[in-house]
Amino acid sequence: MSANIAFGTQFSWNGNHVADLTKINGVEVTAKTIDVTTHDSVGGYTQEIPGLKTAGDISIEGNAMVTDTLGQMAMLADFEARALRTALITFPPETGASWSVPGYVTGIKFGDAAVDGVIPFTATVKPFGKPTFSVATATGLTTPFFALSNSAVIIPTPSAAVFTYIASVLTAIASLTITPTATAQTIKINGNVVASGVPSSAITLGAAGSITPVTIEVSSASAAAKIYTIYISRP
Repeated sequence: MSANIAFGTQFSWNGNHVADLTKINGVEVTAKTIDVTTHDSVGGYTQEIPGLKTAGDISIEGNAMVTDTLGQMAMLADFEARALRTALITFPPETGASWSVPGYVTGIKFGDAAVDGVIPFTATVKPFGKPTFSVATATGLTTPFFALSNSAVIIPTPSAAVFTYIASVLTAIASLTITPTATAQTIKINGNVVASGVPSSAITLGAAGSITPVTIEVSSASAAAKIYTIYISRP
């Protein structure tokens, strides 16, 4: 697993993409606390319980685009109208993640035009109520999931919902292939693309007495990948 680059994150307002943004500050949710300390509080320590939850302001920055009528200009119009809309932050497709936030535009700015710079655009959205964070994931492996060559024994039985396996081969087996199945998705075995239902290239196993880990990554557009790991034992 590795970190995801932020490049490609999108911000939409009322279902329309807001153009030419350079920075999108995400959603921060916090909870206030309520002091319930009494004279009986143990050890002289204060006692607090969670109170109401709050979603922090969302701020965006970019280059002013007066031709962006459905994005930047619409935000300006909705500021004047005090219109409640939905903001959507969509992270890069490989994450499958997004924030959906109802809210109002509470600040907007076109200006600060430097001689050698572009005209900037900034806006602030005040959330109204609860924001929703969601992650779409790839379907993952599909029947019959995957098979190993050379009579390898797999535990447990392959399934879309099980992500870690142990497989064993005879000591004389120095390599094997994996045939994965994942309909209408991209499959990678140890980082190399493999077609669904087609054996991979030969995977070299470690010396006798070792365990070789192999990963199967299944991904699809606008969804987080599912990763399966097979630990292959060569006794």
